[in-house]
Amino acid sequence: MKEPADKIMTAQDAISRFVRDGDHLVIGNYTVGSCAELVYEVIRQDKKGLTLYSQSGIFDVEVLVGAGCVGKLVTTYVLRAGGKKGGSAVERALIAGTVQIEDYTNFDYNARMVAGMHGFSFMQVLEGVMATDLFRKRSFMGEDKFRVIKCPYTGKNILTVPAANPDVCIVHVQRSDKDGNAQYWGAMGSVAAAALASKRIIVSCEEIVEHDIIQSSPHLTIIPAYRVDAVVEIPWGAHPTEVLGYYNIDPFMYGLFMMSDATADGLKSWMDEWIYGCVNRAAYLDRYIGRFGSEILDGIKAKAYYSAPANYGSAFTTRWDRDGRERFMGLTMEELEKTFQERGKLYE
Repeated sequence: MKEPADKIMTAQDAISRFVRDGDHLVIGNYTVGSCAELVYEVIRQDKKGLTLYSQSGIFDVEVLVGAGCVGKLVTTYVLRAGGKKGGSAVERALIAGTVQIEDYTNFDYNARMVAGMHGFSFMQVLEGVMATDLFRKRSFMGEDKFRVIKCPYTGKNILTVPAANPDVCIVHVQRSDKDGNAQYWGAMGSVAAAALASKRIIVSCEEIVEHDIIQSSPHLTIIPAYRVDAVVEIPWGAHPTEVLGYYNIDPFMYGLFMMSDATADGLKSWMDEWIYGCVNRAAYLDRYIGRFGSEILDGIKAKAYYSAPANYGSAFTTRWDRDGRERFMGLTMEELEKTFQERGKLYE
């Protein structure tokens, strides 16, 4: 029997193995708990020509664009601080013509991910968007951004979006086991769909836990192990964004980033210090504490607030008793197979 692959690795190894130049890359997280360290590692490895999907382009999209990793962007929202005249890496790239963008509503973006997750080629969406510039203005997707087709049941014209199947998803969750059963709770957005629509999945987590813990709360598993390619344990891996149950947003660091992002030189200086100047998240935290002390991080650590436990107990966990007999018919496997064979119901 083939041994299962070891999925636990560093962020450096995971990004090196599973993210390639020219990939369609989706940031799985939606505004909160962004996969910051995985994003930073994409930048450190200077991945190029990415088509980036992001339901909410906050600092993560800004630094990827600022680093020159992104050529095309599919999104619903991008942090373009100050509007067209304000400071923003994405705004500067749009003006320079180094990035192309396709803009969707949250509903339409999610529809693309859900279609990809289920193996559909397209998904019907609400026709109201046809009255907006989101429908009229097209960039690199051209006619494929939206298509109007005739419903085979009603004969009415309906609006559709194409399925999205990114090459790789990077996503941060609260916990996972070593096999990649990834558990997440809180604001969902497109987190599960973005991951499951993708061909490869890199999961970073605050902690790797035993499988027994995963089994005790199966409703929290949004990505099953068989779909996951890499598991990376990264405490504080979403900082400066928040992770429910672990820490709040860090407004101090966010403010520092926002001020730096106002100019290209300011962003470069910030990235030189906090991305290129830190080999990994441990080095990042050491630098943070060395510069600002530990009081801020201590102050945003989550206070415990547990949900009520759910009872997943049952009378038994298998239909076979301790004597190897099927509980309802009282037959062993050999007796069961013989019965099926005699009745012509057993197929080899």
